[in-house]
Amino acid sequence: MADKNLGKNLKKMAGYYKPYMGTFILDLFFALLASAIALVIPLVVRYITSEVVYYETGEAKARIIRLGIVLIVLVAAQFGANYYIADIGHLMGAKMEYNMRSEIFSHYQKLSFAFFHDQKVGQLMSRITNDLFEITELLHHGPENIVISLIKITGAFIILFNISRYLTLAAFILLPVMFVFVFVLNKKMRRAFRENRARIADINSRIEDNLSGIRVVKSFANEDIEREKFKEGNDAFLRTKRRTYRYFGLFQSGMTAFILLINVSVIVAGGILISEGLVRIPDFVAFLLYINTFTEPIRVLVDFTEQFQNGYTGFERFTEILAIEPDIKDREGSILLENVKGDIVFDDVSFRYKDGAHRVLRHIDLDISAGSYVALVGSSGGGKTTLCSLIPRFYDVTGGSIMIDGKDIRDIKVKSLRDHIGIVQQDVYLFAGTVIENISYGKPGSTREEIIEAAKLANAHDFIMELPNGYDTDIGQRGIKLSGGQKQRLSIARVFLKNPPILIFDEATSALDNESENIVKESLEKLAKNRTTIVIAHRLSTVRNAERILVLTEKGIEESGTHEELMARGGIYSALYKWNS
Repeated sequence: MADKNLGKNLKKMAGYYKPYMGTFILDLFFALLASAIALVIPLVVRYITSEVVYYETGEAKARIIRLGIVLIVLVAAQFGANYYIADIGHLMGAKMEYNMRSEIFSHYQKLSFAFFHDQKVGQLMSRITNDLFEITELLHHGPENIVISLIKITGAFIILFNISRYLTLAAFILLPVMFVFVFVLNKKMRRAFRENRARIADINSRIEDNLSGIRVVKSFANEDIEREKFKEGNDAFLRTKRRTYRYFGLFQSGMTAFILLINVSVIVAGGILISEGLVRIPDFVAFLLYINTFTEPIRVLVDFTEQFQNGYTGFERFTEILAIEPDIKDREGSILLENVKGDIVFDDVSFRYKDGAHRVLRHIDLDISAGSYVALVGSSGGGKTTLCSLIPRFYDVTGGSIMIDGKDIRDIKVKSLRDHIGIVQQDVYLFAGTVIENISYGKPGSTREEIIEAAKLANAHDFIMELPNGYDTDIGQRGIKLSGGQKQRLSIARVFLKNPPILIFDEATSALDNESENIVKESLEKLAKNRTTIVIAHRLSTVRNAERILVLTEKGIEESGTHEELMARGGIYSALYKWNS
């Protein structure tokens, strides 16, 4: 943790109390009340032992009964205060966790493909689950623990000083040494807890990766390799934990020793002072009771130290993500895309993924007329998918511009732009849920009739009706219960429902068998009718009928024409086609 950011981060952390300020103030009030009651009880004991026991028997009993009733009322008040802290206070913490989780999840949605290329899902999950829990535990318990501890320590000190300044000096003489001890170990624990967070995130990432690819793992019978990979991460976590607990064990045992030494110091000093006649026995008894009241909040502060390290390091990781600015966002004054025809123009477009990396696209000039059917072909790594990803602004061009109907796409609101583009990819992603929920993702709020019509257009209706519960069948995580062709047809139904004027097919049939490919191909042809369509093709036989075929290489678009024209030219396309056949 960088100390220079501590004040800034604590100020930001405090901002999460704002919507719940009333609850928070009451929480602190009840914490103060519970602490004050804890301070009163030893005073009553001192009063009874030093004064009431010397009253006449009847009067002493009556006074003790009245004091007992007062104590019962105080215990009841303390019960109510502690209940509020445990119930309403914890709920406040849960609401803050809810808000922070919503904030970071919404921020994830704003970040571009470039961000997710460099991240592991398990690590992102760790920030939204484990880290947030620790943060909200700190936000709820931290202030009340500090209030309780400060009130008890301050109140106990004042009372102890009034009982005997000599005993108070004996009790407090070790405190400076204790605070130096705390300061030194605190810095070491802070670094260790931050490393713990990173190791937990690595383990989550490894688990997520394994479970997502469990079919591949089992198909290669590589369970032992996966166990070994997981063991490496788990061992690293254990090493970090061992270092953390070494520091924390030293911290806790040291604090316990200091607290016991304070008691020993008071007992030794008290014995001497009683023998010298400088302290009365009732005062010494009351002092020993208050020493426990004084040392108990110190124990709370010990626990708070661990809680603070956990919560604060989690908050650092939380703010690290929120500090990442989305690189794809609306410009000021951006417009809505309306009455779309579908003319797409690439004007001297260049693109590279990162500064210093090799340029993927170089000076691309391309004009795609509205309603035309254009195919992109070329060897792997030539930039076909990247070129198409620039149109919906999954990435921004690093040179030149792309225009739709004469408007620079960077001047169009991102949501409006993507609302008018439909994409069917080779790697279909279906969400856990039912068939109807997955198709309706293309146009939220659609009627059941609209969804069924889209499924029919995608040649998906018949197989859906054969499923156990038809459109209400749960298809499992990522559509695991469906075949590749069935999943692809659901993704096409989604785009039919969306009904966009611009389509991008990214090798949509390359992973399918011949029978499935023919069914899906028929669906795609229906979908492409009267729309601007760009097809990325691996199997060149699937794009023979394209109005224009573009051959994309690392040098740019090297050839353009119909299938017959390009075959007659005998160039790159002709060679690729013959190799594919």
